[in-house]
Amino acid sequence: MALSATIFKANLNVADMDRTYFADHALTLALHPSETELRMMLRLLCFALFAHERLSFTKGLSTEDEPDLWQKSLSDECELWIEFGQADEKRLRKACGRAKQVVIVNYQPRAALVWWQQMEAKLRRFDNLAVLSLEYEEAELVALCQRSMNISALVQDGEIMLSDGSVSTSVIASYR
Repeated sequence: MALSATIFKANLNVADMDRTYFADHALTLALHPSETELRMMLRLLCFALFAHERLSFTKGLSTEDEPDLWQKSLSDECELWIEFGQADEKRLRKACGRAKQVVIVNYQPRAALVWWQQMEAKLRRFDNLAVLSLEYEEAELVALCQRSMNISALVQDGEIMLSDGSVSTSVIASYR
């Protein structure tokens, strides 16, 4: 019998000073059986970083043709494709062909460095591709994880502050 996903609910208040975006989002996140709470919380963090009324979580790990997050236009065109981890060139080429903007989120520093050294020359040709690296304290981010969450996110100058009122953490996002 296959394990099913664990469902988490999050009320996310986003105050993005860099983009002048302020909104509340009621989100449902599915924690895939092979996914860690850390990775799920990083998906939530990236939702806050790229928040938009049409940004949504996808089936992610269980679907090969979808990213972790995407933003689609009203005519169902992919405007933003957000992928976690170190994707191969074939997958990135396909994503860049399907979406106006593609963001790869590197969240495992050591693996990301090796991947970047191998892929940098190949990836420079994609004008609509950005590679984002995250610096964070794992224990602090996981401490925010609850089945029902109320989280405030403040985005300013490439730094994301997440807080639930009792636990808070800071994540630095930088582009390569």
